[in-house]
Amino acid sequence: MSTVVTYKYIKQNPDIMEYIRRADEALQAQGYTEHSFAHVERAAQVSAMILETLGYDERTVELARIAAFMHDIGNVINRADHAQSGAVMAFRLLDNMSMPAGEICSIISAIGNHDEGTGLPLNPISAALIIGDKTDVRRTRVRNNDLLTFDIHDRVNYAVEYSKVSFNEDKSAIILELQIDTKISPVLEYFEIFLGRMLLCQKASKYLGVRFEMLVNGSKVL
Repeated sequence: MSTVVTYKYIKQNPDIMEYIRRADEALQAQGYTEHSFAHVERAAQVSAMILETLGYDERTVELARIAAFMHDIGNVINRADHAQSGAVMAFRLLDNMSMPAGEICSIISAIGNHDEGTGLPLNPISAALIIGDKTDVRRTRVRNNDLLTFDIHDRVNYAVEYSKVSFNEDKSAIILELQIDTKISPVLEYFEIFLGRMLLCQKASKYLGVRFEMLVNGSKVL
């Protein structure tokens, strides 16, 4: 018998919480920026906002929140192919909760396709997750407290003073608005790291029938 699995239940599930914590610990040991609860909750909020704004039904929006919350658990295995590992892990977890197969398919397709190296928007949930994940750039993701030892990933995240994802007035475009301290990281350095991610956001937005635009310090750059 199928069960209605809610986002609230997923957020309180001790096993999922542990996988997220341990995946983030593994990334921290490798020098990566924060991928813990702040990141997955922000990705869930943005993913849901996108689908709500575009008029998707409440359950699709909730499945996007669930996919976003679980999307990085594969990092507990290895950073390489973490999207695919995470999708397999999510299948096992959600199947054991008796979630309907159709809902599991939507979620694991989204998780398995969120990485810019291999991912593509295959359904509305995967498209929303791509944007929710890839637009999370902010100073608080940097763990390193020593500015003198910052690498390029630290610099481009720490340079971001303000970050917002929203729609334009007629809902024809999703806009990522950034305010960057160019003394910490020039705009070109940001694109060196994030260009592939932003191009995937363009594909995801196109799948959803809208444009993806990016403003940096008030100027349109994408």
